[in-house]
Amino acid sequence: MEAYKTGILILLALFISSCGTNKPKEKENTDETYVIEEVAQMAPIEENKIISEDVSADKHKMYFVPPTICMDEEMQESKMQISITGADYDQLKNEEYSQFAENKFQLAKAEPLSTFSVDVDAASYSNMRRFINRGSLPDKDAIRIEELINYFSYNYPEPTGTDPVKISAEVGNCPWNSQNRLVKIGLKARNIAGDNLPASNFVFLIDVSGSMYGATRLDLVKSSLKLLVNNLREKDKVAIVVYAGAAGEVLPSTSGNNKQKIKEALENLTAGGSTAGGAGIQLAYKIAKKNLIQNGNNRIILCTDGDFNVGISSNDELQKLIEKERKSGVFLSILGYGMGNYKDKKMQTLAQAGNGNHAYIDNLQEANKVLVNEFGATMYTVAKDVKLQIEFNPSKVQAYRLVGYETRLLNKEDFNDDTKDAGEMGAGHTVTAFYEVIPVGVKSNLIGNVDPLKYQKDTNTDLVSSSLHPDLLTVKLRYKQPNSDTSKKIEILLIDNNGDRVSDDFRFASAVVMFGQLIKDSQYKGTGTYDKAIALAQKGFSSDEQGYRREFVRLMETAKGLVN
Repeated sequence: MEAYKTGILILLALFISSCGTNKPKEKENTDETYVIEEVAQMAPIEENKIISEDVSADKHKMYFVPPTICMDEEMQESKMQISITGADYDQLKNEEYSQFAENKFQLAKAEPLSTFSVDVDAASYSNMRRFINRGSLPDKDAIRIEELINYFSYNYPEPTGTDPVKISAEVGNCPWNSQNRLVKIGLKARNIAGDNLPASNFVFLIDVSGSMYGATRLDLVKSSLKLLVNNLREKDKVAIVVYAGAAGEVLPSTSGNNKQKIKEALENLTAGGSTAGGAGIQLAYKIAKKNLIQNGNNRIILCTDGDFNVGISSNDELQKLIEKERKSGVFLSILGYGMGNYKDKKMQTLAQAGNGNHAYIDNLQEANKVLVNEFGATMYTVAKDVKLQIEFNPSKVQAYRLVGYETRLLNKEDFNDDTKDAGEMGAGHTVTAFYEVIPVGVKSNLIGNVDPLKYQKDTNTDLVSSSLHPDLLTVKLRYKQPNSDTSKKIEILLIDNNGDRVSDDFRFASAVVMFGQLIKDSQYKGTGTYDKAIALAQKGFSSDEQGYRREFVRLMETAKGLVN
């Protein structure tokens, strides 16, 4: 019996000892640079693969030790939060979204130009769906209407010439304000068959900190990336970098035909520790550049909830870091995971700075959509720094309002400035933008007014005759080839015949806009209602092979019930 007690005491001492070793060392308060020693829950890694780019020989090296049965405080807290289910979980209020004001109506005489960067992100839609499916409405700032619209693909004409992007446009009645007109501008990027896509050099950058513990976080990351791995070719390659309190490479660049090795490396990952996202990004870029494929697809895929709390972590610091690194020709895609702790604001900053895109993965079906069905659009850029500038004809247009894209607005001078960054379009991608237009002669309380100007000429006398320019507006687009720093311009005209013969895509997309304005409680929602939006969307089902449009109607019906 005494021997039994002694054995128990020894086991207890070993357990306490292992817990004691499973805490990162604190950084000393000196001018010398130290790298925090971190114990991540993963297999051992060779020391020379852990040192990040800025660590010199005289600085302390970071390393990982094998996993133990002990769990750090952050991981315990995360596990506790995961046990919270239902709408109560969303009441934790730890999610972060950028605040922005809606675009207002602009007078065409005073501001005839509207300029913005394209946005192919769709994270706002799947994030919104997550809220509604859990029985609550999202924060108003979580709704970016352009991302709701661009979640869906539309039947736009394919590019036929040398340009990788084609513009189309149509105009019809505004469904929520019968006095106004609604203009839809559509862009379509050239499709490239999967087998014809250039070789890919991927770096999977995975957040394995404590906040990523759980089924909707790291477990879903693993399942998501395995779907992508299944479609890799022999000429593709993947490296895996992880970060918690420090960053490390768990898989060197590996051929796509060695799928089992890549999947095993993913499966061995577990979560625990703090979040040194900046160090992870630096190491990922270093490895991507080391394995760079000339004229290939070089891309980091960052999977995280965005909760960086060690080292470089502020939005401004991260933006500067990524803006510097993107010059290497490596693109950055952001896949957001998790709920209750989701940092949407930070991930928007990363995606916009990194010549990439941002998707929110709320379930495996969404992962399949982003990483398999839309692989080319998500992962291979055919046109970068894509900007739009619309010039409105003041003899036809009294005022206009761009719907959405508030975080993508550019100065009019930025359109011709090739040093200004803008959005990227992937193979087969579609981008859609709407303008609500108040025609000349229509009285509207949506337009503010000021006293007549005393020192400026009355611009009414300078307006060109509508007979000389019957077009409503001109759409101008600039883009660069992925490996070029010089842009090319293309443009089209749009004439309004005051009819309402619009496409099914127009009807469906305008229903998405109406719903977005309702759920945001927009001051411009007009006479829009959930019933109107649902009926309009049903008229625009058209070809809905994947069922995404019908799913959207079901979401609107659920949201209507939550409001009522």
